[in-house]
Parts: sequence; structure tokens; C-alpha cells
Amino acid sequence: MVYFLIIISAIFVNNIVFSQFLGICPFLGVSKKIDTAAGMGAAVTFVLTLATVVTYLLQKYVLVQFHVEFLQTILFILVIAALVQIIEIVLKKISPSLYQALGVFLPLITTNCCILGVAILVADGTWAGKVPGAEANLLQGTVYAFATALGFALALILFAGIREQLSMNKVPKAMEGTPIALLTAGLLAMAFMGFSGVV
Repeated sequence: MVYFLIIISAIFVNNIVFSQFLGICPFLGVSKKIDTAAGMGAAVTFVLTLATVVTYLLQKYVLVQFHVEFLQTILFILVIAALVQIIEIVLKKISPSLYQALGVFLPLITTNCCILGVAILVADGTWAGKVPGAEANLLQGTVYAFATALGFALALILFAGIREQLSMNKVPKAMEGTPIALLTAGLLAMAFMGFSGVV
């Protein structure tokens, strides 16, 4: 039951984009077409889940053991960048078609603050306070990270779908482009506020 609560909380109640405001740059920049939004969402899901496991283990068995917790942010950024590079090299050799599909999005993930933010939340265990009955362990933290990435992908795809529809409609001249996108994002955030209190 607690895993179900973690998933519902991470995707809907505490959506990383709409309630925690992390990952706004790719949310606004890569959301003009549903195809690119889905590709970015898939890439973020894979990298975020993997990065969370690696950074959690580094936090627990290296930083805490040697009392160098102050290096957390720098180490996590380096780990995320290295993981993205390793994934890029492996995908290029193993599956060139998947590399071509995700090739554009992988470098963007390195600078996505959503990945660093979730890695820090899971490593510190602060995410567990938002879900009743959750414990700050590796398994539940990984489920939280995976569900958070799914929430990011859902937000990105919904927003891309709305922006595609808006591009086919007549929008007032003053609202074209970024203004209507920001207004739409605000309305989506208000819609997701309707889930507050579910968990």
C-alpha cells in the first residue's frame, strides 16, 4: 500500500514540475511537440532512476562514512554528468536507433535540475515526510524517483499536447508564444492542485 501512495504522491500530488517547480527549463523548451516531449520524458525516466540509485549509495557509503557531506552537490552533478556520458556511449554501440531517438535529449538531461533535485531529496530522505508510512530507504527512494520521473513525463506530454492544439488555434497577438505557454502552465499547475489532500 505504501508503494501505491508513493507513486500517486509523486505523479499527481507532489508533481515535480507543478508543485516543486523543478525541471522548468525542459518543460518549457522541449514541449512544442508530443513526440519530442515523450522522448525527453523517457530519457529523464531512465537517467533519473539510475542516478538516484547511484547517488544514494554514494551518499550512504562514501559521503556519510568519511564525513564529507558538504561535497554532495558537486559529487552528484559529476555523477549525473558521467552517467549521461556512459549511457550515451553504451547506447551508441548497443542500439544506434535508440541512440538516434534519444541523442538530442541526453545532453539536455545533464543540466536538468529535476534530476539533481530528486537525487538530493532521496539521498537526504526528505521526500519520505510527504508520504504517510514511507521510509527513507533505497527501494522506496527508487520507486519515488521512478514515479517522479513519470510525473515529469506526464506533465511534459500534457503540456506538449495543449501547445500543439494552441498552435492550430488563433491566439491574440499579445499572447502568442511564451505568454500563452506560461498561462497554460499556470492553469495546468492549478489543475494538479486538485490532487492535494489525496495522500
